[in-house]
Amino acid sequence: MTDLLSQIDDWGPEKVVVVSDRRSGMKGVLVIDNTARGIGKGGTRMSPTVTVGEIARLARVMTWKWAGVDMFHGGAKAGIAGDPHAANKEEILRAFARKLSNEVPREYVLGLDMGLTENDAAIFLDELGDRGAAVGSPHELGGVPYDQLGVTGFGVAESAQVAAERRGVDLGNARISIQGFGAVGSAAAERFAAFGSTIVAVSTSVGALHDPNGLDVALLLKLKADFGDHLVEHYPGATVLPAGREIFVDCDVLVPAALQDVIDEQSAREVKATLVVEGANLPASPQALKVFARNDVLVVPDFVANAGGIVAAGVAMEARYSPFRPEGKAVLDLVSQRLRANTSEVLDEVAAHGALPHDAARRIAQSRVRAAMVARGQIRANA
Repeated sequence: MTDLLSQIDDWGPEKVVVVSDRRSGMKGVLVIDNTARGIGKGGTRMSPTVTVGEIARLARVMTWKWAGVDMFHGGAKAGIAGDPHAANKEEILRAFARKLSNEVPREYVLGLDMGLTENDAAIFLDELGDRGAAVGSPHELGGVPYDQLGVTGFGVAESAQVAAERRGVDLGNARISIQGFGAVGSAAAERFAAFGSTIVAVSTSVGALHDPNGLDVALLLKLKADFGDHLVEHYPGATVLPAGREIFVDCDVLVPAALQDVIDEQSAREVKATLVVEGANLPASPQALKVFARNDVLVVPDFVANAGGIVAAGVAMEARYSPFRPEGKAVLDLVSQRLRANTSEVLDEVAAHGALPHDAARRIAQSRVRAAMVARGQIRANA
């Protein structure tokens, strides 16, 4: 906690709540970063490696992400330190929800991130007895089915198309490598395939598949449904690479859509793509981003490219207490509109000022958050 205290700045975080439960063994944290533009909203993840510092970093990304797509919610994130496959997962989730009953849903609304499913969101709703306590709940409870719609991956491909056009790359003839074939990577692959792109590599935690002539996306999706991450062991005809090598294959567009901190300064030098579209949060280090800039590799920042999920979450937030559920096409149309507009605005800023894309995107988001803080009297106009 001492380290986190030293990281508090003018933006936040506003509140950090660390919770535990002796009976279930639950240990968790909620970080509310900045609520100048609205109630705190960001996914809840469950992983054995969750730390307070990690959740704080991700909460800050959410602050910029909401402001970037110009939707009126604040940055927040929550995490549970535990195995998402634990036999007592439901007991842990219920304990976590109870411990945050002071904050949820008045200050924060629970959502889905790594390790949690729609059924887990339903547990939160049931435990707190409030339909507005979580978004991402099952269709039967009025939720917007994020995973079924593939909103985040869909948005990654939409953002990539805008960036590709700026670089003179025809996405219909582009070669795509996707790190991570989970909910985001698989949905992105489907959308890229619809554009006519060739998917030359994908990876899971087990390994990577590479075929310069293109992988069969429909077959990949079927194998994913049948075998999960072990799909790489059942796909015929492709070269199997160690997980992580898909970053370095010959391609036009690289989509890191797995974990954070996977591309460092050294690995960035070996990337052959001319366009990197960040499907995961914080996949590249600041040093890696500088290498990309020197090598004329255009990067679409994470909180621009992967904001499709929060656009859908924003729709779900508005519909929490409504008897009407938004239609899937309407949600995808809004994701496309918001992400294409935001990507264009960021790339205009890059072209006008020669800034790194992350700096340009952050400057736009910060200006919106700062204006809200001024309007609320939290800071002076000239601060």
